[in-house]
Amino acid sequence: MRLLLIEDDPIIGDGVNRWLRQDGYAVDWVQGGDEAELALNNEVYDLVLLDLGLPGKSGFELLKAQRRNGSSVPVVVLTALDAVSTRIAGLDAGADDYLVKPFDLDELGARIRAVLRRHQGRGEPLLTHGALRLNPATHEAFWQEEPLALSGREFRILEALLERPGAVLSRAQLEERLYGWGEEVESNTVEVFIHKLRKKLGADFIHTVRGVGYLLGGQP
Repeated sequence: MRLLLIEDDPIIGDGVNRWLRQDGYAVDWVQGGDEAELALNNEVYDLVLLDLGLPGKSGFELLKAQRRNGSSVPVVVLTALDAVSTRIAGLDAGADDYLVKPFDLDELGARIRAVLRRHQGRGEPLLTHGALRLNPATHEAFWQEEPLALSGREFRILEALLERPGAVLSRAQLEERLYGWGEEVESNTVEVFIHKLRKKLGADFIHTVRGVGYLLGGQP
C-alpha cells in the first residue's frame, strides 16, 4: 500500500510516518498544501491521510478540489479541530473517515484498513486466494492452513496481487507498493521476491505475463 501523509507538524508527521513504514506501508510525506496538490496530481495513492490546517492550500481546499476533479482516492482526515460542525464539514466535503488528534496509532491503523476494505468493496478483513490467506491487520499469512513465514516485501507483493485478483500488475505498480519517496529502488527487487514467493507457494501461483506484469494463478 502506498499512502500520502499530509501533515505540517514535524513531530506528529515523523511519528506517523515511521509507524506506518514499520506497519508495512510505503509512505510519501509532505508538509504543505501546495506540495500535497502536486503529489496528488502526479502520483497514484491507495489512501491519503490529510491534516486540515496546512500552510498554502488548506486541507478542506485540497479535499474539495480532489473530489471536484473526480478523484475517488480514500481520505482519512487527521486534525486537532474536534468541533462537530468541522467533522460534518470534512465528511460532507468527501472524507471517508475523521480522526481527532491526539490519536492512538493502532486505532489509526484499524481505520486505514477499514476504509481500504470499504473502498475495495470487501467486508471480510482477510485476503484469500486458493490455499493462501493474508491478514493485513496482523501481517499473518497462512498457506494450506499452516503459518507461512513472509518478509515484509513478500507480504506487500502478495497483498497487492490479492487485492486485485484477475488483474495483471506491472513491475512499476508493485514497486510503488514497496517504496516511498527517497528510497532507492533496486532494479530487480520485484523479480527477486516473485521468485522467492514461487518457491514458497508453487511455480504456478504467480504467473508472468511477458512484457506486462504479474497475475495470480490457480483457483481463487
